[in-house]
Amino acid sequence: MTKDDRLDAILAAHAGREGALLPILHDVQAEFGCVPADCYQPIADALRLSRAEVAGVVSFYHDFRDAPAGRHVIKLCRAEACQSMGGAEMIARLERALGMKLGETKGDVTLEAVYCLGLCACAPAAMVDDRLVGRASSERIEALVAEVSA
Repeated sequence: MTKDDRLDAILAAHAGREGALLPILHDVQAEFGCVPADCYQPIADALRLSRAEVAGVVSFYHDFRDAPAGRHVIKLCRAEACQSMGGAEMIARLERALGMKLGETKGDVTLEAVYCLGLCACAPAAMVDDRLVGRASSERIEALVAEVSA
């Protein structure tokens, strides 16, 4: 089945559904690993929206990607509680150690900013794949990445 066929199947599954844009975008990302820009217009056409409206929603929500993520995703909290407990310094050390910046993918690792993981009492917080990390440090996160990559 081609990419267009797979997109058409997603759009058909949501045909006539009120408020279908977010569910469609989630399904597209699940199918393709991201929401490719060449999908914006067909989605817009199906929902009678402009391409700009679709692009605006994709860019507004941090969970949507415009390129596939690496096999391992590291999410680093940038909310106030984590910043007050050294989150910015931890992020800077991790960026240097991994040789990449927030929002980048290098090899099989993607580094992302998030704005609350719900671990404010254990700040700074991070998530490595689906594993929450409280009182995170760059060394602890690097060790987890090495562990899951082994």
